[in-house]
Amino acid sequence: MDDTLQTADLKDNPLLISSGLPAFDRIRPEHVVPAVKHLLAEAEKQLADLEATIEPTWGGCFVRLEQLDRPFEYGWGPVAHLFGVKNSPELREAYEAVLDDVVQFGLRASQSKPIYEACLAIRDGDDWPKLTPARQRIVEKKIQSAELSGIGLEGEQRERFNEISQELSQLSTKFSNNVLDATKVFELIISDAADVDGMPASALAMAAQSYNAKQSEQSEVAVASSNAGSSATCEGAAEATPESGPWRFTLDAPSVMPFLQHCRRRDLREKMYRAFVTRAGEGELDNTATINRTLALRQEKAELLGFANYAELSLAKKMAPSVAAIDEMFETLRAASWDAAVRDLDEVRELAAASGHDGELAHWDIAFWAERLREQKFDYTDEQLRPYFPLEKALDGMFALVEKLFGIKVRQSDNAPLWHKDVRYFEVDNENGQQIAAFYLDPYSRPENKRGGAWMNDCLGRCIIDGQVRLPVAHLVCNSTPPVGDKPSLMTFREVETLFHEFGHGLQHMLTVIDDADAAGINGIEWDAVELPSQFMENWCYHHPTLLSISGHYQTGQPLPDELFEKLKASRTFRSGTMTLRQLTFGMTDLRLHGGYQPPADGSDGETVFDVQRRVAEKTSVLPMLPEDRFLCSFTHIFAGGYAAGYYSYKWAEVLSADAFAAFEEASLDDEAAVQQTGRRFRDTVLALGGSRHPMDVFRDFRGREPDTTALLTHCGLLSDEESIGQD
Repeated sequence: MDDTLQTADLKDNPLLISSGLPAFDRIRPEHVVPAVKHLLAEAEKQLADLEATIEPTWGGCFVRLEQLDRPFEYGWGPVAHLFGVKNSPELREAYEAVLDDVVQFGLRASQSKPIYEACLAIRDGDDWPKLTPARQRIVEKKIQSAELSGIGLEGEQRERFNEISQELSQLSTKFSNNVLDATKVFELIISDAADVDGMPASALAMAAQSYNAKQSEQSEVAVASSNAGSSATCEGAAEATPESGPWRFTLDAPSVMPFLQHCRRRDLREKMYRAFVTRAGEGELDNTATINRTLALRQEKAELLGFANYAELSLAKKMAPSVAAIDEMFETLRAASWDAAVRDLDEVRELAAASGHDGELAHWDIAFWAERLREQKFDYTDEQLRPYFPLEKALDGMFALVEKLFGIKVRQSDNAPLWHKDVRYFEVDNENGQQIAAFYLDPYSRPENKRGGAWMNDCLGRCIIDGQVRLPVAHLVCNSTPPVGDKPSLMTFREVETLFHEFGHGLQHMLTVIDDADAAGINGIEWDAVELPSQFMENWCYHHPTLLSISGHYQTGQPLPDELFEKLKASRTFRSGTMTLRQLTFGMTDLRLHGGYQPPADGSDGETVFDVQRRVAEKTSVLPMLPEDRFLCSFTHIFAGGYAAGYYSYKWAEVLSADAFAAFEEASLDDEAAVQQTGRRFRDTVLALGGSRHPMDVFRDFRGREPDTTALLTHCGLLSDEESIGQD
């Protein structure tokens, strides 16, 4: 790295501010290395002082630990965030230059014997009963975290544990970069209008815009090369139009999904599908070796800590009591879904055959014919829905819903520095008009520098600083369809559901009433419970009054017609058996890979990770897995995210969320007073208590009992009304 990066003026470095909002508009890659190295040097001094003078009291230990962590919220948090939403070669280089040092300091702090012994002394001391339940839980989790971070290891074992932790961090970054690059490098250019016959107008408009954006980017590169003395030339190209093309399709979700659903040319669907399921699975960007190395290191890490496998290590910090309990849930859902999934495939096959398809259906045929079946069954298309869901209207309706349910008000604000022109900032007020939180929304797909998927991260957490409450701030990131031409962002209904999902995560971060940082918001919540509020919020998309409020034709303002709503509602359980099995395939594969599986050594024979996936798919997929499928090579949730041996959490929490929404149904969704009363109870428990109590206790506080699978199976159409009544 250039030496100039090491000598940047720290005084003006935006990563070294300590109050207000992060200075996203000023952060540049060259700020990263000097700022983070400075932060680490200061943190080392503070940690040494803490260890030398620590007291086994809340103030003498945990208040000081909070102070130690705080500078990293401004100095490292924004860097990690920008790595996901504004990636660049320069930022990658800077990020990777300091990553090892950040990981090393984290290990140093988590393996501190003085801190660990102080925590034990607090737990075993006379003042323990005087601590609030939240603080007792924080202390207990700190002890557990230290033990799972290798505090009990000595000598070579600790050294090896730390080496593993650092390498796993590097592998995660490499995996994520490869997926982003593999997604970005593929393109399918179509010039013949006959080849896009039947494609939705919105997909063609976005594909034409993508083609023009790519041409513009190449022109800029060519001009820059020419100015730098290169012989590169830039030839002019006619501008693409939605009507006449050319059209550029990519592996970015808003592009590839409509293509597979609507392209009539089977050979092109096959090309796109194969590219999608082999992303980062071949060539220079192949993640296979990274997966194998990651799994081997996780297994070794688990064994060093005394666990039989990484799944057991993962569950030590989660709500699920055992792998056996998860398997029991999986089997309940699998058994309830299998016959329905078989019927799903039979229906698609029958329609395809009746429409002239010859031979067996392949994977690249399913989305196409399933979409035709849905159109036939329910007599509407996604394109009919899309004009009714401009982003602005969806936001207005969503904000009106949470105002009714939780007594909060959301308003847009210009009081924040942003990292992209499309990003927006909102402030959240309580019933008295007092601000209690804020959030950023980064809504649109940007495949050139933003990773796929959708997520919520904390920007700033709620805590007490100098006697004052610092308000929580969240990042809500989606990859929805961007505006095209003079049209606003017109969302698919699935994108609307995703918006509600991420906002649910954000609500739990923002509506916390816990002032201790380690239990505020989503902090301290067992990982398999964090999807409860997000999946809960998705249910409101099918509530008629809510749907009317989030829909409005972008030209006329008219809400979604009742006829379309009834069709949409009727189609909610369309292919739910297939969709449930799909999620089970991911969750069961994850658990098997982390449940003692050993990848073959380099060059040796043995069961590969893809063999494991195939073995699971034999039980969870009615259509045999494509032999070339390399989906695992782009499975960022478990190889570059927080879901390793935890992907089951989506289904585990979906049981909770469906049961939670059932409380509103039982109160009567038409009774506004009852809905508000139930909403306040949900806010005061699930959304407010953060990690201050065990999530099962929080759920009991809200629901009055433990959850069961009845509501989920009913919502999915996998349990008849008679069966549902019989189990109440």
